Amino acid sequence: MGIIKHRKIWYSISGLLVAASVFSVFYFGLNFGIDFTGGSLVEVEYKTVRPPMAELQIKIKKLDFKNVILQPAGEKGLIARSRNLTKKEHAELLSSLSSSGELTEVRFDSIGPIIGRELRQKSWIALALVVLMIIFYIAFVFRKVSRPVSSFKFGLMAIVALTHDVMIPLGAFAVLGKYFGAEVDVLFVTALLTILGFSVHDTIVVFDRVRENLHRGIGNDFEGTVGISVNQTITRSINTSLTVLLVLGAIFFFGGETTRFFSLALIIGVAAGTYSSIFIASPLLVTIYKFQKRRKK
Repeated sequence: MGIIKHRKIWYSISGLLVAASVFSVFYFGLNFGIDFTGGSLVEVEYKTVRPPMAELQIKIKKLDFKNVILQPAGEKGLIARSRNLTKKEHAELLSSLSSSGELTEVRFDSIGPIIGRELRQKSWIALALVVLMIIFYIAFVFRKVSRPVSSFKFGLMAIVALTHDVMIPLGAFAVLGKYFGAEVDVLFVTALLTILGFSVHDTIVVFDRVRENLHRGIGNDFEGTVGISVNQTITRSINTSLTVLLVLGAIFFFGGETTRFFSLALIIGVAAGTYSSIFIASPLLVTIYKFQKRRKK
């Protein structure tokens, strides 16, 4: 009952986190990768030691490619992002970078601006469709629950929790993009879709226990039933999330540079999703139930 009783505290914490995330997105903006903006990406790795970044910047400026962004990758790696490069410009870039030390090209990606815009539009459409399907799915699964809270409101509270789970990684990546070069790309969208799936699964486990306890008549009132349901499922939710976070932590610390921010997005999202399924989604059911009671009076 403690979690439900102190729900205003959890609402305040989440409200601050979401507000900070919204502020970060609008103030810093999102650092979209070439998947969404178009351009070229060249990743190289030096055989011995990566030359000083200042030295590399001077050599790149001599090429006059305009707006070439250099970013360290691991101990010996380097990532260069720029406008779309021709074959000749690509060769010139590699030649300039290799003049400071022997290197190997790890990857070269090039995406046109039109394709980038289409990918960005389709990514947002995919997220919107997933959210809509989740609402319909929860409403269908809980269709036999009409009292004291309708099945549609179960779905609505799940969406509020999912919005919380998506906004926090977005806000974090707005800050990370500003100061550490983290990009919002196709991998990040994949991470968001994964977070949505994981979070709604966790939330449905709690909601399903609420439904079972309502049928069994467990609890003195609806608030008591929800509180008991949360207490019955909290250990399972935390253990499942910790297992996932251990794996993601291993990928973040020991995986390659290309998966580092992807795993970080999942770590932030899974942590937020676990929190929301326990401290936000279920307490919101009680809040909307009490609001309905006050309206009837």
